[in-house]
Amino acid sequence: MVAKISKVGIVVSDKCDKTLVVSVKHRVKNKLYKKFVTKYTKIMVHDQDNKYKVGNTVKITPCRPLSKCKRWRVVGAVQGIK
Repeated sequence: MVAKISKVGIVVSDKCDKTLVVSVKHRVKNKLYKKFVTKYTKIMVHDQDNKYKVGNTVKITPCRPLSKCKRWRVVGAVQGIK
């Protein structure tokens, strides 16, 4: 059984109906120089009620494929994380 991993990100775009674009930050170590680099991934997320706007911090979780690009769903807003 595969554990569902939830992620936290910032809403970058809310222009599409019932869809958000969320930017998720993660840190990767460079193999040669052994320094950490911050990378960002944009994820298309399903938002049924069009409740979240640009700049909100949200928690997302994977789900079944909802469209060609959407495989994530909003769980809720996160307070206190910037």
